[in-house]
Amino acid sequence: MSGVDEAPHEAVAGGSFIERNLRRNMVAHFVHGTLGLTGFRLIYTPTFLPAYMQLITGSAALVGLGQSLLQLGATLSPVLGASRIEHRARLLPYAVRTGSMMRLQILGLAFAGWMLGGPALVAVTLVLLFLLGFFTGSQRVAFQMLMAKVIPVGKRGRLQGWRNFAGGCIAAMLSLGAGYYLIEAQFLGNGYASTFFLAFLLTSIGLWFLRALMREPDGAGAPMRSLGERLRTFPLLLSHSDYRALLTVQALVASARMSGPFYILYVGQERGLGGALVGSLSFAFLVSDTLSNLLWGYLGDRRGFRQPLLASVLLSLASILGLLFAPSDWALLSFCGFGAAAAGYMMSASTIVLEIGAPEDVPMRLALSTTVEGALAAVGPIIGGLIVWIAGYSWLFGLSAIFFALAALAVLRMPVRVARLVI
Repeated sequence: MSGVDEAPHEAVAGGSFIERNLRRNMVAHFVHGTLGLTGFRLIYTPTFLPAYMQLITGSAALVGLGQSLLQLGATLSPVLGASRIEHRARLLPYAVRTGSMMRLQILGLAFAGWMLGGPALVAVTLVLLFLLGFFTGSQRVAFQMLMAKVIPVGKRGRLQGWRNFAGGCIAAMLSLGAGYYLIEAQFLGNGYASTFFLAFLLTSIGLWFLRALMREPDGAGAPMRSLGERLRTFPLLLSHSDYRALLTVQALVASARMSGPFYILYVGQERGLGGALVGSLSFAFLVSDTLSNLLWGYLGDRRGFRQPLLASVLLSLASILGLLFAPSDWALLSFCGFGAAAAGYMMSASTIVLEIGAPEDVPMRLALSTTVEGALAAVGPIIGGLIVWIAGYSWLFGLSAIFFALAALAVLRMPVRVARLVI
């Protein structure tokens, strides 16, 4: 990957570099995001991975442990990643390296599924999930910074909306096909391993395309500081009331999502966790995610991203209540709600955090948000698994509903100036 460092350099001159290369960079981010989201959604939808972990472990607690290790890795790396890039004149080489390592873990999941079994498969899978989370945390900071550097703020919502729409369309069809033709048919002896390998191929092609096409200007970069020095800046970041308000919302939503890995298990206890069910619920989740992205993007660009943020939290609340109280035949509607809500939340929170406070604090602001969300998401599935084991799904979903309601109230209390960001 060292060839990235040899890509053409060009100094910024009054913003002209950004304008001259804007179309090229938007295409690069669009294709990378489309293929990347297509592949990663096969991993990160609350269907395939929980169902796979249930299949190889037979334990809801171990399903929760797998999700917790995934989030724990994502908790440990963002601050390290931010400290590695904030002083760099160019971010693309580091982003490509972390992205490549992330994809290797998915390839490892595929080969482990094909070649291992029993306790060895469980142990290797848990290690790979932790490493996948670790490199995901670093990549998230790097790629958000990269987008902020080359895509003007007024175009990010539409770019993300169309990118997510295209990627979601492909992912939705692939998820349905993976459920019926890979998992149900045990393609190549292990349908889940085949699905992971397909995700590896798609995400790798997207990363290669970004590396080949994108042009990045040299930036000034912040003075290089040690990791300890940057950690000591966290209290200063928290002193900013707008950012503190957003972080409160992020923490509450992360806490509410402790029940996410158990949605598919709850439905599967009545209908069985066959490939057809996993594929159809994944399809519902991804289609709604896809179609809603266009709405979230345009709404955010025109009116600011607080409105989509509030709507996504309320939709999550309605969906989990529907899953809990509606007949199981209606589960498809709840998964549609979960998909649309996930898209709205991801786009809104990640865009607002780029625009609050001083520009030089963006890497550490991203890192702190990712760390807080990741820490809560790491503990959440373990707690969720224990709640299911002790008290059942109803108690877990009820607790998550309370957190979503508190998050909605926190969004309503956010300052007006935050609501009008990114118009």
